[in-house]
Amino acid sequence: MLKIKLVKSLNGRLQKHIATAQSLGLRRIGQVTVQPDNAQTRGKIAKIGYLLEVTEVE
Repeated sequence: MLKIKLVKSLNGRLQKHIATAQSLGLRRIGQVTVQPDNAQTRGKIAKIGYLLEVTEVE
């Protein structure tokens, strides 16, 4: 499992990047979600990694 935290604002970002963050369940700065560690989640993180802080959870 991956703990994903939104650390930068979505204001002024590309619409696709905003949609990717929302698909991860992130809408506000500081919001945290736990997602499964799979290829789909890793791809989303790769796309908007500059907005996120990711840690691995057991």
